[in-house]
Amino acid sequence: MVTARIEDYALLSDCRTAALVSTAGSIDWLCLPRLDSASVFAALLGDEHHGRWLLRPIDADAVSTRRYEGDTFVLVTRWTSGDAVAEVHDVMPVGAGADAEASALRTDVVRRIVGIRGEMTFAQHLTLRFDYARAMPWVRQTGTDDEPCLVAMAGPDALAIRGAHLEPNDHEHTGEVSIREGETRDLHLTWFPSHRDMPALLDADVAFAETAEWWREWAGRIAHSGPHHAEVVRSLLILRALSNRETGGIAAAATMGLPEDIGGERNWDYRYVWLRDAALTLEALVDHGFLSLADSWRTWLLRAVAGDPADLQIMYGPAGERDITERELPQLPGFEGSRPVRLGNGAATQYQADVVGEVIVTLSAARAAGVRESEFSWALERQLLRFTAEQIERPDQGLWEIRGEPRYFTHSRVMIWAAFDRGVRAVEEDGLDGPVERWSGLRDRMRREIDEKGVRDGHFVQHADTDEVDASLLLLPQVGYCRPDDPRMLATVERIEQTLVRDGLVYRYRTETGVDGLSGSEGAFLACSFWLVEQYACTGRLDEAEALMDRLCGLANDVGMLSEEYDPGAGRQLGNTPQAFSHLALVRAADALARRAHRPRG
Repeated sequence: MVTARIEDYALLSDCRTAALVSTAGSIDWLCLPRLDSASVFAALLGDEHHGRWLLRPIDADAVSTRRYEGDTFVLVTRWTSGDAVAEVHDVMPVGAGADAEASALRTDVVRRIVGIRGEMTFAQHLTLRFDYARAMPWVRQTGTDDEPCLVAMAGPDALAIRGAHLEPNDHEHTGEVSIREGETRDLHLTWFPSHRDMPALLDADVAFAETAEWWREWAGRIAHSGPHHAEVVRSLLILRALSNRETGGIAAAATMGLPEDIGGERNWDYRYVWLRDAALTLEALVDHGFLSLADSWRTWLLRAVAGDPADLQIMYGPAGERDITERELPQLPGFEGSRPVRLGNGAATQYQADVVGEVIVTLSAARAAGVRESEFSWALERQLLRFTAEQIERPDQGLWEIRGEPRYFTHSRVMIWAAFDRGVRAVEEDGLDGPVERWSGLRDRMRREIDEKGVRDGHFVQHADTDEVDASLLLLPQVGYCRPDDPRMLATVERIEQTLVRDGLVYRYRTETGVDGLSGSEGAFLACSFWLVEQYACTGRLDEAEALMDRLCGLANDVGMLSEEYDPGAGRQLGNTPQAFSHLALVRAADALARRAHRPRG
């Protein structure tokens, strides 16, 4: 098994797919050409036999440190071996030149070895396994001694590996590269469709310079001042890295199958576009000056949900694909034996009543920020509101995608309230057209129901049939249902602190109640802890807010990445990474600390 922990990985991104690079210098996860494509490197979910690209000094005692080159995703790993020092600079170029059509037909990873002091020899171990390690490729040498090239093909996919000579060795390819002070050596991996000719070699100097400048220019437009500035900038960069630059779809995470419970069954595929997560991500980006992304995502949304709103899904592929059927991959043993590894996500077929509310609230926020209505945007919102009205009696699986019995989850009912509230405001405040009296009536009906059935013993409850709380209730003030200092909210926070806070971090709900229909447990959900920071900040508990925020930011790895969950007992990250939900919650918590006042979304 791969011995790296989840926090040992750094992200490379070209805003279409992503690679994970370990502290040991191994690319253990890469799907090509898109984030949701089949993997060519899947050691993350098994071992080296499931695909990897290791590049590290032959000296087993060599030590490394790493960083991103400023506000970019150019990863610099510095290796020290005795008196010798060398660096590996890893990059996924954002585009391959000015020709967008040609760029879509290739994906590149460039690994540059730079000699800093003395001489160092690096070993390469390249194991290519296509289609989630189900396909052993046909590999052939096509280059020369001066310009070595390895070409691997399997089905629709082909890879060219250039820059250093590699020899076959028991179903992998190995080689060594020596580098002296002042020298550089570039190693290239290029994906291309197997029915097309191999693309020309990239100019590595241009690729590094243009990609670094692309990221720096984007980060330079981030509008933010206040505490935790570096963490906010890196989080927004990660959210951009999870956004497809061609389709506008925003993925929930870069990975699949990473466990919420080591050795357990809670291993999901998060490489898709959850409407909820994407909406919240978009709102974070709009809040920090990126209005053009709002228009792009709204266009994506229109394409994805086009047709009958009754066919609405909670998630889609990066271009709006609907078929993401869940199945298992038995050939992958899973991260630290956590099985099954699931491809696709069965939650796509669930009804989650909060999703439309999240979308409507975000579109309302975008409108308030100055994003103009398109020819079809308000018509889309009206259709979504009509769909919500038709489903108002229907219980759902809720924010946490439970696989147990549908319920009337309080958070879901509040988001229905929020959807109609924003619809009413769009008509009354923004001059748009719609059945405002009907929407107003439905909004008032939802408030009466929530106040009656969603509150028990003075606090909000998880759903109408329990007195349990869950962390989604921390979101009620965020959408304006109540103020953070509402007595019911303060009582809810007290119950959350009593029952869901362990080792100072917030868990989503008590898994032992069986509400989610799954076995095992899970770690503390990082987004929930950031929500508690915001709640504290908005109710004057500033010392507690700042202390929790500092602790949470300290859980990020050395390059600023957060996964979905954290195990405080074992001191390690859990779940898929990097997780959009965690990073967007960090951004909102930092904004709340800077503001120190309540500001509802939308």
